[in-house]
Amino acid sequence: QVQLVESGGGMVQTGGSLRLSCTASGTSIGSSTMQWYRQAPGKEREFVALITPDGYSQYQDSVKGRFTISRDNAKNTVELRMNGLEPTDTGVYYCNDFEKNYWGQGTQVTVSS
Repeated sequence: QVQLVESGGGMVQTGGSLRLSCTASGTSIGSSTMQWYRQAPGKEREFVALITPDGYSQYQDSVKGRFTISRDNAKNTVELRMNGLEPTDTGVYYCNDFEKNYWGQGTQVTVSS
């Protein structure tokens, strides 16, 4: 059974930091572009960041310089380090395997002002 399991969400104040992790089981992420998306209440799911198999990364403009995506293929994990969090970063964060179209169940991030 294929699973992507996100963890690390929580509630922080403005300016705080969180580190999200996505661990895959039943599949290998090594050859996949991995992505993070988020969905705020009442809004559509939006792209946050991606990392290709060879380590190239790309970010949504609003998170550039604050978020960092990384991967550890040996551990089958992808991380999203989030610094300088703002209330507009609040939402459920999802991990995605782009090639296989697998999604995790999401982890809640709440940033209070």
